[in-house]
Amino acid sequence: MLTVTSPPTLKDYLTVKDAARLLGVNPATLRRWDRKGKLKSTRHPINRYRLYKREQLEKFLGRLTGEMKER
Repeated sequence: MLTVTSPPTLKDYLTVKDAARLLGVNPATLRRWDRKGKLKSTRHPINRYRLYKREQLEKFLGRLTGEMKER
């Protein structure tokens, strides 16, 4: 059976400020993680601001909390 999915919209993405709030880190930390490849951002097509997909952030947060529980 063929499943049709809609393309992502800007509602599926968070700004650096909102993503940092969700993860409980400073926005500069997100930018650093992006430069190091730890967490990849997407660029807004018009203004080139960093955007983070909510689904990716939730998975990343799950991994972070899992690592913290192991310690």
